[in-house]
Amino acid sequence: MLKSLAKSTPLGILLIWNALIAGIAGFYFATGLPPWLIALAGALLGSLATLILYIIFQWLGKWGRQLPLKLVAAVLGSVVGLVIIKETAFRWPDQVYYPAMLSAIVICLIFYYSIRKLAIHSRDKLAWLGAGITLAILAFSVFWLQREGTDPFAGENSPSFAGATVPTLSDEGLVSPVTLGKYSVKAFTYGSGDDQQREEYAEGVTYQTSTVDATRLLPDWKGKKKKWRERYWGFGVENFPLNGRVYMPEGKGSFPLILIVHGNHSMIDYSDNGYGYLGELLASRGFITVSVDENFINGHWSGDFRGKEMPARAWLLLKHIEQWQTWNNTVGHDLSVKVDLNNIILIGHSRGGEAVSIAAEFNKLPNFPDDAREVFDFNFGIQGVIAIAPTDYRYHRQITLRDVSYLSLQGSYDADEASFWGMRPYRRLNFSDSSQHFKAGVYLHRANHGQFNTTWGRSDFGGTMSWLLNTEPMMSGEEQQQAAQVFITAFAEATLHQNREYLPLFKNVAVARDWLPEQYYLTHYQNANAVTLVDFEDDINVTTAGKNANVQAENFKIWREENLSARDQGSQENNAVVLGWDYGTAINPDSLARYEIIINDTVFINSITDSLGDLRVSVAAGDFKELNQLTEGQKDRDEPELDMSIVLTDRSGQRTKILVSSTKKIAPRLKTRFTKLASLDKDMIGNEWEVQLQTFHLPLATFQADNPGFNIQKLHKISFVFDQNPYGVVVIDDIGFSP
Repeated sequence: MLKSLAKSTPLGILLIWNALIAGIAGFYFATGLPPWLIALAGALLGSLATLILYIIFQWLGKWGRQLPLKLVAAVLGSVVGLVIIKETAFRWPDQVYYPAMLSAIVICLIFYYSIRKLAIHSRDKLAWLGAGITLAILAFSVFWLQREGTDPFAGENSPSFAGATVPTLSDEGLVSPVTLGKYSVKAFTYGSGDDQQREEYAEGVTYQTSTVDATRLLPDWKGKKKKWRERYWGFGVENFPLNGRVYMPEGKGSFPLILIVHGNHSMIDYSDNGYGYLGELLASRGFITVSVDENFINGHWSGDFRGKEMPARAWLLLKHIEQWQTWNNTVGHDLSVKVDLNNIILIGHSRGGEAVSIAAEFNKLPNFPDDAREVFDFNFGIQGVIAIAPTDYRYHRQITLRDVSYLSLQGSYDADEASFWGMRPYRRLNFSDSSQHFKAGVYLHRANHGQFNTTWGRSDFGGTMSWLLNTEPMMSGEEQQQAAQVFITAFAEATLHQNREYLPLFKNVAVARDWLPEQYYLTHYQNANAVTLVDFEDDINVTTAGKNANVQAENFKIWREENLSARDQGSQENNAVVLGWDYGTAINPDSLARYEIIINDTVFINSITDSLGDLRVSVAAGDFKELNQLTEGQKDRDEPELDMSIVLTDRSGQRTKILVSSTKKIAPRLKTRFTKLASLDKDMIGNEWEVQLQTFHLPLATFQADNPGFNIQKLHKISFVFDQNPYGVVVIDDIGFSP
């Protein structure tokens, strides 16, 4: 037997081995056929595949022996080199990088041999063709990589306020929030005074500050991150500087304080000077505004702290306020009695947007929760938190804000934080009393991550990855910053100056349509006195709606409650009801889809409807194409412009009805294309859209006017009646009342 095995070819032995392995693998395929038959089929397929590969490699070997050794060495050296480059530096995804680089190797070889032939025979047409084609491919590749991209969804979405007829806030005499205020602005810096990289925090400081020891806040300051950062900056974690860029209103008085902190950009591409457009405006309106420098804990080629630095980001903000407190209380100091420390707003961008929530919570604590040896003694008057395109997952503790006003802004074309994570802390925020606090959210279609900072720009990817971004559909930087100024200034005026007249723009952005660039803005608003009737967070029973109501529904193709997913399939941490109906080509009034909330607690209703306010509900468009799986022959329908009636019924049977569109439009699905390749979008970002709710405030007075005999204090039933579209899918959440 050994002699016969010795005489057999390697192919024969390997065919037997591969057949055995493929047969075993086939044995475990549960197809319903007998296992021995599947094993036999697997063995045959395994043998066939091995034989085909043997023939291919034999052919390649014969062909390879004819190639010059120098060519083989050059190609192999190039391939291995490109693999090393990919693994160490070049950040393109594998599915783009390797095909592109292998194609480039082939093109280089064709160009080389074409030029070599032309050097011998200058009239060789084939050689001229080869050289021309390779140069054309190179030129097209450069053109494709440097262009901004395309807008595949151009014209699909008109602005939020298209066709709006509601009076604007300007009509009511309010000045645009982007209008400069009455104060002249003085700009200066404060800091350590010896920053070896930045003159504005060295000889350029107006006021010198002491350093702070963040060792317990950032124990991950070690290894090469420590080595290279300390070599660059000249300081370590035990002596972090308090550096700030100040925009100061000139004049007497004690001014509210606003701190702005950047996120995780390259530490050597300084971020703190990118919020001047906010600083100048806010200071002119009477707010001391400081852009805080935390560049020294940002990302670098030597490493990223990957969220472990979040406590330090937050703590540093509080140490800056502590510094302002010292100046404020120092008799004779230029900044003495300049700051109202009971009126403070923290603004953060990206990781800074998560850090400001952490700081607001740290502000109330006696000790650092991750190392209680670090004693806290802050307790400043932080009244508001603004999170711009924030993270909400970097710190290992989930923060729940309490009794503070909150605003979050998010762009739909944010390739860094591709989902509206700022709505998660919005939903977690608790109000413990009927204070003046409120919360708001704004989703800006076609805004990106970087243009909220004037130095970060249109590319949310760094390095070579930026060549793959599709930036054509985005707002311009000027438009995005104008929108940010409107919402942030309105929030600051309402929170720190108690100028509540700007708040309606968070309910219905159409009232600010002459202040904003034309675009889609999805807004949320809820004040501390609002009451929620149904939020779908209680249980998984679709027929109940918390302790105060029950649900009944009829004539739906889709009816379910679900946890809403982000575009990358992460969780929005929010449950909602999804409703879909399909009447075919026409609406049949006798079989309308209805979703009804039946209120069983009259005491509850009386307690919240004594003074007429708003019925509040959050609505979003769902994926109407889901209906195609349930209805034959309906594959090519257009996306409907959704609308519906809301019918209120009291206990005596009196009914009143208004259309949702009487307040504002239900937004269509806002689709995006982040990269120049649709397939790359799917792999890197996720789906081209995600459910984004917006809050509707429907005045109860309007319901009352529709039927004066209706009694809101005896409200019995809230019905959502789908009588405006023959088909559609909607997502509904957070039904309640606001004063």
